[in-house]
Amino acid sequence: MENLPASTESRRIGRIALGDVLYRSAIRFGARVAVVDGDRRLSYRELDDLSSQFADYLLEAHPEPVQVATLCANSADMVVAINGIHKAGHVWVPVNILLDPAQIGYILRHAEVSCIVADEALSTQPQIAELLHGLDLPVILVRAGAGSTGGRTLANVTRGRPAALPAVDIDSGQPALIMYTSGTTGNPKGAVHSHASVYSAVLANVSALAYTEKDVVSGMLPLFHCGQHVAMATALAAGASVVLARGFSAQATIDAIARERITLLIGLPMMYAAILDDPRAPSADFSSLRLCMYAMAAMPRVLVDRIAAAMCSDIVLVTGQTEMYPVTMSFRPVEHPHRDANYWGTSTVVCETALMDDDGRLLGPGEVGEIVHRGPNVMLGYFKDPAATESVQKYGWHHTGDLGTFDEDGQLLFLDRKKDMIKTGGENVASIRVESAILSHPAIASAAVVGLPHPHWSEAICAFVVLKPDSECSEQELIAHCRPHLGKFETPKAVKFIEALPLTATGKVQKHILRKQYENCFASENP
Repeated sequence: MENLPASTESRRIGRIALGDVLYRSAIRFGARVAVVDGDRRLSYRELDDLSSQFADYLLEAHPEPVQVATLCANSADMVVAINGIHKAGHVWVPVNILLDPAQIGYILRHAEVSCIVADEALSTQPQIAELLHGLDLPVILVRAGAGSTGGRTLANVTRGRPAALPAVDIDSGQPALIMYTSGTTGNPKGAVHSHASVYSAVLANVSALAYTEKDVVSGMLPLFHCGQHVAMATALAAGASVVLARGFSAQATIDAIARERITLLIGLPMMYAAILDDPRAPSADFSSLRLCMYAMAAMPRVLVDRIAAAMCSDIVLVTGQTEMYPVTMSFRPVEHPHRDANYWGTSTVVCETALMDDDGRLLGPGEVGEIVHRGPNVMLGYFKDPAATESVQKYGWHHTGDLGTFDEDGQLLFLDRKKDMIKTGGENVASIRVESAILSHPAIASAAVVGLPHPHWSEAICAFVVLKPDSECSEQELIAHCRPHLGKFETPKAVKFIEALPLTATGKVQKHILRKQYENCFASENP
């Protein structure tokens, strides 16, 4: 083995590197449109050239691997930057721009970034401008206005540079990105993924979701999240086109589907509901759609039926985590009309899924346990947090913190977040089951169910509910509505009507805030 060649070129032969994905697609699909960003369209060849030029700039400034952050909304420039970072062998740190400046600052400092790619409009906001000034790091501006003729803009730093793939030695197992979790109970943790872990998820998605060069993929979810990022990366691997949007609008999405002939629509259940509720939906052209994908929440059966009737009959739930690059599991509700909306289905080709008890024992069908995964799409670990990494990867599996059970056909049913399971009167109650019953009431827009301290029941079920505009419902009416759908011990003991649920920047309900704020709700009850 000692006589094998060790040059950079020889080491490239068998490597797995995310920058190579775009490079190889550009060879195959050079003139095909890779990215649509409003009126701007980049072909595969243009995207490949620009990202290589940006990589050349980064390598001149930082010859050795460093962390490079993006502070951007979706744009063609952001896609250029991401691929340039990967081609340079640097580590991409996507930052959620919806976070408050203090959290953004925490991530940038904790990740030890060496430079930042930022939207010009965002960088000039007073609090962000103050933050960037205090960090005193190089900032490359993207989506820069016509007046930005000087300084570090993406256009300026790439102009005139070589468009060849940089001759960089990249190991398949080295870090490719650090993506921070939503931090529902404290500071976010940085999940470190290698080139190989993301690449394995991309190949699994090409297979599981049948991506081809004929596909046109929506990009209305933010690229700083793992779901939309891996959808974009999968599209670029397959030679498909990605249609970017800087946020969700039902009307804009309807227009984009018809104009760009989108084939894969990726959204949240609430987005699909908004599209179908739009006055233009009955006359909209959805004929190009071949697959409607959704994530983040269960989809009510009535919404599944509406999508199947009006938009596309092939509908799929996809799951994953920042720590376990998506897709991990998928479920097609139209093919399983008698299964609960909370089914997650079966694993992809790269992901093994099991259920485990607290002692590390794997469980069989019908038993309830924590959902655990293992496979090449798992993160390397949490950045600078070995204790948290050891905890989440104990017994040789990635622990999701979710509870589930396999049915007799091997289909996984999600029951609840482990921390959200309510223990009342000696019974375990899945909060998501109670929420499903509440949400079936026509007046309810959103709901969150938690267990609150109770002198007799240990925990009592309390529902926090947001009404739809111009709708009415009383506590007694909602509890009565739930009784036919739930067991007696599962029915809420109290209902609190609130203006809005506390949410993270990614839209996850912060139940710990509700628990803390209402912890004395049942304190006066007799034991």
